[in-house]
Amino acid sequence: MWNSFIGKRLKGFVYATKGAIMLLKNEPSIQVQAVIAIGVTIAGFYFEISAVEWMFQIGAIGLVMSIEGLNTAAEEMADFVHPDFHDKIGYIKDVAAGAVFFAAIAAIAIACFIYIPKF
Repeated sequence: MWNSFIGKRLKGFVYATKGAIMLLKNEPSIQVQAVIAIGVTIAGFYFEISAVEWMFQIGAIGLVMSIEGLNTAAEEMADFVHPDFHDKIGYIKDVAAGAVFFAAIAAIAIACFIYIPKF
Protein backbone atom coordinates (compact mmCIF):
# COMPACT_ATOMS: atom_id res chain seq x y z
CA MET A 1 0.00 0.00 0.00
CA TRP A 2 2.77 2.51 0.87
CA ASN A 3 4.24 2.18 -2.66
CA SER A 4 1.03 3.23 -4.43
CA PHE A 5 0.43 6.84 -5.48
CA ILE A 6 -2.01 7.45 -2.63
CA GLY A 7 0.18 5.54 -0.19
CA LYS A 8 3.14 7.77 -0.99
CA ARG A 9 1.00 10.88 -0.47
CA LEU A 10 -0.20 9.51 2.89
CA LYS A 11 3.39 8.74 3.87
CA GLY A 12 4.38 12.31 2.98
CA PHE A 13 1.48 13.63 5.05
CA VAL A 14 2.69 11.59 8.04
CA TYR A 15 6.23 12.99 7.66
CA ALA A 16 4.89 16.55 7.34
CA THR A 17 2.71 16.14 10.43
CA LYS A 18 5.69 14.75 12.35
CA GLY A 19 7.79 17.75 11.27
CA ALA A 20 5.10 20.23 12.31
CA ILE A 21 4.80 18.58 15.72
CA MET A 22 8.59 18.59 16.13
CA LEU A 23 8.68 22.31 15.30
CA LEU A 24 5.92 23.11 17.78
CA LYS A 25 7.53 21.03 20.55
CA ASN A 26 11.14 22.11 20.08
CA GLU A 27 11.37 25.58 18.52
CA PRO A 28 10.66 28.63 20.68
CA SER A 29 10.22 30.90 17.65
CA ILE A 30 7.46 28.68 16.23
CA GLN A 31 5.88 28.46 19.69
CA VAL A 32 5.72 32.27 19.86
CA GLN A 33 4.23 32.41 16.36
CA ALA A 34 1.65 29.76 17.34
CA VAL A 35 0.59 31.81 20.38
CA ILE A 36 0.25 34.91 18.20
CA ALA A 37 -1.75 32.87 15.66
CA ILE A 38 -4.12 31.69 18.39
CA GLY A 39 -4.46 35.27 19.65
CA VAL A 40 -5.37 36.75 16.27
CA THR A 41 -7.72 33.83 15.60
CA ILE A 42 -9.56 34.61 18.84
CA ALA A 43 -9.57 38.29 17.83
CA GLY A 44 -11.04 37.31 14.46
CA PHE A 45 -13.96 35.59 16.13
CA TYR A 46 -14.41 38.41 18.63
CA PHE A 47 -14.48 41.13 15.95
CA GLU A 48 -16.43 38.94 13.51
CA ILE A 49 -14.07 39.59 10.62
CA SER A 50 -15.28 38.94 7.08
CA ALA A 51 -14.51 35.87 4.97
CA VAL A 52 -11.99 37.86 2.94
CA GLU A 53 -10.31 39.08 6.12
CA TRP A 54 -10.17 35.46 7.34
CA MET A 55 -8.48 34.45 4.09
CA PHE A 56 -5.83 37.12 4.47
CA GLN A 57 -5.33 36.34 8.15
CA ILE A 58 -5.01 32.58 7.60
CA GLY A 59 -2.66 33.21 4.66
CA ALA A 60 -0.48 35.48 6.80
CA ILE A 61 -0.35 32.95 9.64
CA GLY A 62 0.55 30.16 7.21
CA LEU A 63 3.20 32.29 5.52
CA VAL A 64 4.94 33.32 8.74
CA MET A 65 4.88 29.84 10.27
CA SER A 66 6.05 28.21 7.03
CA ILE A 67 8.94 30.62 6.55
CA GLU A 68 9.84 30.23 10.24
CA GLY A 69 9.99 26.45 9.70
CA LEU A 70 12.21 26.86 6.63
CA ASN A 71 14.44 29.22 8.61
CA THR A 72 14.79 26.61 11.35
CA ALA A 73 15.62 23.93 8.77
CA ALA A 74 18.26 26.17 7.14
CA GLU A 75 19.84 26.96 10.50
CA GLU A 76 19.90 23.29 11.54
CA MET A 77 21.44 22.27 8.22
CA ALA A 78 24.05 25.03 8.41
CA ASP A 79 24.99 24.00 11.96
CA PHE A 80 25.23 20.36 10.88
CA VAL A 81 27.44 21.11 7.88
CA HIS A 82 29.69 23.58 9.70
CA PRO A 83 29.22 23.55 13.52
CA ASP A 84 31.94 26.16 14.15
CA PHE A 85 31.48 29.85 13.44
CA HIS A 86 31.98 30.72 9.79
CA ASP A 87 31.21 34.00 8.02
CA LYS A 88 29.38 32.28 5.15
CA ILE A 89 27.24 30.19 7.52
CA GLY A 90 26.44 33.36 9.47
CA TYR A 91 25.38 35.04 6.22
CA ILE A 92 23.12 32.10 5.29
CA LYS A 93 21.47 32.17 8.72
CA ASP A 94 20.98 35.94 8.59
CA VAL A 95 19.39 35.77 5.13
CA ALA A 96 17.01 33.01 6.30
CA ALA A 97 16.08 35.11 9.34
CA GLY A 98 15.55 38.09 7.02
CA ALA A 99 12.96 36.06 5.10
CA VAL A 100 11.05 35.55 8.35
CA PHE A 101 11.30 39.28 9.01
CA PHE A 102 9.68 40.10 5.64
CA ALA A 103 6.88 37.59 6.25
CA ALA A 104 6.28 38.98 9.75
CA ILE A 105 6.16 42.58 8.49
CA ALA A 106 3.59 41.53 5.85
CA ALA A 107 1.55 39.75 8.53
CA ILE A 108 1.65 42.81 10.78
CA ALA A 109 0.48 45.01 7.89
CA ILE A 110 -2.40 42.61 7.20
CA ALA A 111 -3.35 42.63 10.89
CA CYS A 112 -3.32 46.43 10.89
CA PHE A 113 -5.60 46.61 7.84
CA ILE A 114 -8.00 44.15 9.47
CA TYR A 115 -8.05 45.32 13.08
CA ILE A 116 -7.30 49.06 13.21
CA PRO A 117 -10.70 49.94 11.64
CA LYS A 118 -12.39 47.81 14.32
CA PHE A 119 -11.23 50.17 17.08
